Amino acid sequence: MRCPCGCGQPVELPLIREARPRWSLQVDKDGHPSLEPSVWRRGGCRAHYFVRRGKVVWV
Repeated sequence: MRCPCGCGQPVELPLIREARPRWSLQVDKDGHPSLEPSVWRRGGCRAHYFVRRGKVVWV
């Protein structure tokens, strides 16, 4: 996915169990994704946010 801040940088979030760090993805019955834990870009734009039910929630 692309960073939602608008900087256009790709955000890669490993979902496989063996990866560290890794994120978990859940999709609700309406198809809205949620990610855990939050996404925090340590470089570049330094965006920090959650994805909850398909929406970005800024920290």
